[in-house]
Amino acid sequence: MAATRRIAKSSPDAAGAEGVREEADMRVLKKYPNRRLYDTQTSSYITLADVKEMVMGGEAFVVRDAKSGEDLTRSILLQIILEEETGGVPIFSTQMLSQIIRFYGHAMQGMMGSYLEKNLQTFTDIQARIAEQSKGLYDPKAMNPELWAQFLQGQAPVVQGLMGNYLEQSKSMFLQMQEQMAKQAETLFPGMAGFTAPKR
Repeated sequence: MAATRRIAKSSPDAAGAEGVREEADMRVLKKYPNRRLYDTQTSSYITLADVKEMVMGGEAFVVRDAKSGEDLTRSILLQIILEEETGGVPIFSTQMLSQIIRFYGHAMQGMMGSYLEKNLQTFTDIQARIAEQSKGLYDPKAMNPELWAQFLQGQAPVVQGLMGNYLEQSKSMFLQMQEQMAKQAETLFPGMAGFTAPKR
């Protein structure tokens, strides 16, 4: 272990070694050719439903191919999304999925991924703040009609404010994307009309 630390400090591959150390703190799942998942922490086989529970619990994990060691985490997460989309009430409409597919191979693919990720994080933060504000209402001793009425009365402006901030941040991120694209276009095509940064 000490040798690994020395390598991480002196080797040009220090970043890679750091990544390996970070992964050591994660739960490691191995995927075998028979499509079964093996949890190295519990020394037992698990299902996609178990992996979904880990995701819901916010547990850090990585899925590796048992033979090659290739990282298959994204592939497993996509399988869970596919099961959820086909089995329950879907989040993605056909139109939304079509729009996402159109961004693959497009010049804006990387920017769109970042834009969606930041928007989802902002939305998650809003959800967490609302949950924090309503936490006391889940206590059976504290729950009464008057408290609920006060909470619901106060939520309308709070939610309105949070959503207003969310939309403002979303607009700001989109404008930043436009500015980045305009700068890249100006670099590639100097003096060409139509490549000006958007006005805020």
